This record gives sequence, structure tokens and C-alpha cells, in this order.
Amino acid sequence: MTLRLPVTTRERAHALAASFPSAMVLVVGDVMLDQFLIGSVTRISPEAPVPIVHFDHEEHRIGGAANVANNVVALGARAEIVGLVGADAEAAVLREALAARHIGTTGLVADSSRPTTRKVRVVTDRHQQVARLDYEQDHEAPQDVETELIARARSLAATAGAIVVSDYLKGAVTGRLVAELGAVARSRGVPLLVDPKIPHIGHYRGATLVTPNHHEAEIAAHMRIRTDEDAREAARAFRDRAGCDGVLITRGEQGMWLLTQESEGALPATAREVADVTGAGDTVIATLALALAAGATTAEAATLANHAAGIVVGKFGPATVSVEELLAVV
Repeated sequence: MTLRLPVTTRERAHALAASFPSAMVLVVGDVMLDQFLIGSVTRISPEAPVPIVHFDHEEHRIGGAANVANNVVALGARAEIVGLVGADAEAAVLREALAARHIGTTGLVADSSRPTTRKVRVVTDRHQQVARLDYEQDHEAPQDVETELIARARSLAATAGAIVVSDYLKGAVTGRLVAELGAVARSRGVPLLVDPKIPHIGHYRGATLVTPNHHEAEIAAHMRIRTDEDAREAARAFRDRAGCDGVLITRGEQGMWLLTQESEGALPATAREVADVTGAGDTVIATLALALAAGATTAEAATLANHAAGIVVGKFGPATVSVEELLAVV
């Protein structure tokens, strides 16, 4: 029999949302700059079987861990970011974009040995992606840079209502950094949430909640997930392997599966249409963290995150959800 989580009422959702403006979420992880080169396609190149894109305009969006912070702010709360950037022009663009969204940037550490992580997408005016070019270095932060990241994270965590680690394997997230964040979270009694990558699964021991996607959960649990019962087994295996307190598996069109000490069960998917899943995991963990900071139970936070994910996948690129959009669908 499928376990279902209790329903979060509209009244309860409104009460939690009323507390969002007083909450601050600290996001620590791999920040990125998403660049979109947008144009129209009318013919194929005579040089190779590829479309010719007639350039029209470009857009910049903040991605990776920065998109988690952007989602927190879009829901009406405050966010601070800790992460690595290069000593380059792209870092300036990223800082300016973060400041424009009122996201604190004092936690950004410049590392001249790497570029600011940038993903350049060539896209048609019909939102069809033609190509992507990545500028990045994924080696771990050198010890002096890691020490600076830890110092800034500890300082900013002192006033956070929740801490998020957004791990994209680009070098900012190290075992020592996560361990320090875990110690701060336990001492202050605030949740530590992790959007994981499997090669770092040993880093997340003691985290309050880890949010693997369907594929990551399968790899960690060494099994296929086809049913809710499979998801239940995989969540327990993931929790045992990671040494974390709770697990939320995001399963795309199959919804989510939550496992904590207090709650266990499925959340059916809520998306009406799917345009782009880019950044959906950022929206999920941002909503989870903010709801927990506002006093939600883990089940309530997961319910709100599930609704937020259903909204954001209907948008193009790394997108956000407003509190008005979220409350309208609860």
C-alpha cells in the first residue's frame, strides 16, 4: 500500500508564507553564470549539418547555487551566498546580477586559478537549444581558498534560519566545509539541507535532509526505482549510505518520496506541463529550506516544494516561483 503524506491546507500554507520575509537562508556551493545567445534559425549551414542561428540578443541568468538563492529571494525571504568565482569579467557580471536581486555577495571568494563557472547556451527564439559551451574548472578549492570559504560560511551561518549546500562538483564543496557547516547547524538547531552529487556522498553525514534526484538515488542505492515501494527502499538505502537524517527523492513525473524520522510517504507530481526541468532541483531545495526556516514540518516543507517544482518546470531555463504563484496552487 502506498504511503501518502498528510495534506497541507491552504490556511497553513498562508501562515507559513507570512513568515518568509523574516527568514534568511544561507546557500553554500557552486555558483554559475548562465548565458543565453538567442536568435532565429531559417536554414542549415552548407559547411556542416548544423543550423545557422541569426543572433538577436543575449541574456544572463544566475545558476547553480546562485539560482537556489535566487529562488529563496523570489519567495520573499533573504539569502546569502557562499561560493567560488574567478578573477574575471564574468565574476563581475555574476556579482552585479546577485546584487540586483538583493542576494548578499560577501561570501563569494575569488580564486584566480579558475574561471567563473559559465554555461553558454545557443538557443532559438522558440526555446530550442542548439549547443552549449561550458567554461569551468572542477578541481577542489586549494586549502587557503577552502579556509576562506569556511570562515565566510561560519560567519554568515550565525544568523541563518536554514543552511543549504548546493553541490555541482565544481570545487567549492569539500568534506571539511560541509563538516563545519554541520557543526554550526547542530549548535544553532537549524536544518542543513544538501542537493547532492554521488561522488561526494560521504561528505553529507549528519545533514538534516538530502535531496537526490531519481537517477542519483538509483546509483547510491544500487537498484532501479520503478514503484513507490522501490522509492521507499532506495530512500532507506541512501540514508544509510550517506549517514544523513532524512532523504527526499525527486522523481520527475512520478513526484517525490520523503523519508524522515517523523514522516514517510509519496507526493504525486503536480506539473500540468513540462517546458524545461533546468534548475527544478534548485527550486525544490530553496522552498524546502525556506519553509523549514519559517517553522514548517518536513512533510509540510516537502509539500510546498513539490508544488513549487510543478510550477517552475513549466518555465524556460533556470526560473523561480513567487509566493503568490505557490499559494495559488496549494
